[in-house]
Formats: sequence, C-alpha cells, structure tokens
Amino acid sequence: MAPTYEIASLLRGARTRFVIAIPLYPVLRFMPLLASLRGAALLASLAVAAPAVAQSVPHGWHLMDGTTSNYPGIAATRAYTELLAGRQPARTVVVAVIDGGVDIQHPDLQGRLWTNPREVAGNGVDDDGNGFVDDVYGWNFLGGPNGRSVNYETYESTREAARLRARFGTRSRDQIPEAERAEFDRYQELLRETAQERNEARREIPQAEQMLTIAREAFNRLRQAVGRDDVTVADISRTPGLSSQQQSIVRYLLDQHATDRDIQEYLDGLRGKVDCGYNLDCRDRAIIVGDNPDDYSQRNGYGNNDVAGPDASHGTHVAGIIAALRDNNVGAVGVADAVRIMAVRAVPNGDETDKDVANAIRYAVDNGANIINMSFGKGLSPGKAAVDEAVRYAASRGVLIVHAAGNEGKNVDTEANFPEASFLGSGRAANWIEVGATSHDTRDLIADFSNYGKADVDVFAPGVDIYSTLPGNTYGPQQGTSMAAPVVSGVAALVWSYYPTLTVDQLRTVLLASARRFPNMTFTHDDVRGPLTSFSVTGGVVNAYEALRQAAALAAETPRSSTTQTPAPRTTRPSRPRARTRRN
Repeated sequence: MAPTYEIASLLRGARTRFVIAIPLYPVLRFMPLLASLRGAALLASLAVAAPAVAQSVPHGWHLMDGTTSNYPGIAATRAYTELLAGRQPARTVVVAVIDGGVDIQHPDLQGRLWTNPREVAGNGVDDDGNGFVDDVYGWNFLGGPNGRSVNYETYESTREAARLRARFGTRSRDQIPEAERAEFDRYQELLRETAQERNEARREIPQAEQMLTIAREAFNRLRQAVGRDDVTVADISRTPGLSSQQQSIVRYLLDQHATDRDIQEYLDGLRGKVDCGYNLDCRDRAIIVGDNPDDYSQRNGYGNNDVAGPDASHGTHVAGIIAALRDNNVGAVGVADAVRIMAVRAVPNGDETDKDVANAIRYAVDNGANIINMSFGKGLSPGKAAVDEAVRYAASRGVLIVHAAGNEGKNVDTEANFPEASFLGSGRAANWIEVGATSHDTRDLIADFSNYGKADVDVFAPGVDIYSTLPGNTYGPQQGTSMAAPVVSGVAALVWSYYPTLTVDQLRTVLLASARRFPNMTFTHDDVRGPLTSFSVTGGVVNAYEALRQAAALAAETPRSSTTQTPAPRTTRPSRPRARTRRN
C-alpha cells in the first residue's frame, strides 16, 4: 500500500500499507521527536514539556457496544451474547487477506486458516491443476522459485520514472519532439520528487538511529523492571534508573501508541526507501521473482507458497482482527468465529504492482474466497484496467471486496487512492465497500489520519488502538484504515456465516444500512466540519449487532430486538479528476 503508514508498523514502506505501513501518519507522529534529536540538547524540549499521556483503552474496545459503554465499537460482543447465544453458524466463510503475509504458525490463528483440500503439501506438484504448486495456505506473488521473497519494493512513482528514463534517457528538453515535451516535463518532475524523497530519508536515518538507541535502552529497562513485554506509562514510576530524557521519550512514544520496536520498523523503512523505494535502479523483483510486472496477461507461473514472507506483521494483525480465536482466553479476539483466512501475499514494503493485485484477486475468487480484504493502496495505477477486470470477475462470482480508504487524511472524492471501486471510463463495482477509520473517542470520532469522502468512502469502522495478533506468538495494538477494513470484513463474515442465502448485494446493503449513526453531532476533520455524512456515504460506523438483526429480517427470520436504524440516503457520486493511469 503505498503511502500510508501507521505506527504500528511504522512505516513499513512509507507509502505502502495502510498501517503498518504507514508512510505518512507514523512519520508525522515521529517528526517532533526527530526534530529534537537534531539539536545539541538531545530531547531537552521533551524533558521540559512531555506530551499528555494517551488515554488507556481496553484491548478489544472495538468489539464493545457504543450505546452501553464509553467506547464506540461495533457491538460484536453484544451480538454474540444476545443474538447468537445457543446458535450455530450455517456455514464457514472464507476471507482472503491480500496483504504483506500472514504468520500461519500463530497459536491464535490455528483452526482459522484456509487450507487447499485438493493440494498435497510439500510434494512439489500442482495437484489441483490451478497453476500454483503446493499452495496449501494461499500464494505469495512476491516470491521466487528458490524460496526467496521480495521485501522492499519501489513505489509506483519510482517505477514510472524508470519507465520514462528508458524512453528519454539523458536527452535535454530541446532534443525532445514538441509532441512529447509534456511527458518529458512529467518525467523531470518525477525525477526531482524521487530524488527529494530519497535524500530526505537519508537525512533522517542518523536521527532515527539515535532515537532507537535511547528508546531501546529505556524500554528494555522498563520490561526488565516490570517483568512483562507490554509496558504502560504507569510502569515508568516503577522503573528505577530512567533519566528524565528516557522518561520523556517513553512517554512520547507511548502517547503515539508506539515502542522502540516501532522505531526499528521506522528505521528499516527509511533504509528501504533509500535502497529501493525511491531508487530507480532497484532490481530486487527482477532478481528474486524474475517476471515482467507489466505483463498483465500472466496470471500464474510465478511466485511461491511462502505466504508469510519476510515481514508478516501487517497481514498477521489484519488476519487476527477478523479471525483470532474467540474462546481461548488468550491474546486477541476476532470479530468472526466461523471463518477461515486465505493468505495471499501481494503487498511489499513499497508499492504493490497492479499485476499482483489483479492476480491476487483472481486467485482468491478461484479458490473459494467469499470476502477479500485489501488493506493497501497507492496514488498511481498504470495497470488499472487489469485490476478493474479482476474486480468485475469477483463481482460476477458474488465475492465481496472490502478496501481500506488510506491514511493520508485526504478527501478521496477528489484525490484518487488505488485500487478503487470506480472503473476506468465509467461504472462502479457494486461488490465493494470502502472503509475509513474511527477512534475510541466519540467526541473526536474520525481518526486523524483517516481518508474520507462523502461519495467514495462507504462507512467507518474502529481503526485506532486495535489489539491483534503479531508474528512470533505476540500481540499488540496497531492503527490505520488497515485495521478498520478487517473489522468490516469480520462483520461481513459473521453475518454471512449465519445468513448464507444473502446475496453479495444484500450483504453490502445490510452492512451499510445497519451502521450506527451519530445524529445531532458534528465533527471536524481535515478542516471540514459537519455531520458524519459529510465524510462518508452512510455517515455511520459498522455495527455487528444491527447488521445481524437486519440480516435476520431480510432472511425472513424473527429478530430479537425491535429497535431499528434508518439507513442514510445514498449519496450521488460526483465525477472527479483521476490520477494518471496507463491503459494496457
């Protein structure tokens, strides 16, 4: 996903994944701290005025009922207690997580992973003839035949600059034919932008290294003093030997929902931007995968079956939000129960290619996915036609697509975020839900990083301080629209598991119509002030309890509650300028 960063994955590639990644949001959160490291008096300003401590929120707040608690969650816990107690789901729903990888060994995901019943594990044979050898848990479109996988990848703007460099070379403007000069000027602008971004990353690396050294020592002391990994602000006073600077940096990071490990990811992301993200000569994919990423006709025959890849943090967190075990009293709690996660790796630390996105969608559909979660995005889409075709294919097979709106805090009605529901030319995917993120504070409901759009964002869902699974049998909070999308995917899976006769259109209608509204409230976001309908189609936050109740009514069953919510009228979607695309 290119640019969108978050702190819990802090920047996995700056513009590539929605939360983990995190390009912009996490970077902005650390900028004051980085700035303080540039002065001679290291952290002096922080020691004088440490930021306010973040509100402590319970793990699983997003599952709570906002009408009966202080947390505007999705009422999933209430739904299980009041609507589903004593009932058994009618079917198991398969959710494909197209992401950066999933840790299939995580204890809290055992029994929640899709497996290919027609494939014999480890025999090196494509037993089911689907074009993918040993795809037992899914497929890795970023893998090579020798088992290696791409980690860092170029951004789409870098790839576009490289394409244009091959065309224009080192010629000056006066050597370019008049008819091609507009494109040449664009090439020069891309060169300037990529060089500037790469140089900024280089300049930040020494400060990030210094920050990491201080933070790592402080957090290690905290963990040793309290005897646990998950430390809090309250633990600072219990830890002897912390200097005032160390206390300040710990408070600052915890206020940003981060630890020293997030700084390490941030630093890794900076190095990735220098080495590959903004490097026109990065050839990692060519060396490892060996395919032509611009050949949209190739749908299989590349990749491998390592669905975890080198960095499964983001995808594992997403998978846990949807499907972590609910009844083991350990770690995280998923939204859905009768669900299986199909792991499809197509998102590197950098920008995903449109070829991989299109093929990942097709793989998920062909192998039985009912829902596809896509927590990634980017600002350019040269192969949009191929992605559009894959989305249409999913729609024809009745598959719901849930997509994260992005973390740049922008209006996606006017600034495109790809992939998107709108097709090239005209038309729109009817099987698509675009999701923005909300916080745990009703007074400041829209997450400050979340993209929005009165026409192009369908609904909001909790996306701040979402506690879920992480690789290596660990857990932690992350935030971003990357977390909000799987909340919606989880609710969709929950509803469909009990009401499997609903069509994809009916399911989408139920999810949007049942969203919790906030009447008589106004919100301010990105200098826009208005009701929640100013920021999304529904003006609501997804609600599992109401979705199940309305699904029951639609399926001609007797609901257990008489309360109803009036769906918001559908907003007419205005035309808007689109980011430059290349048709193939």
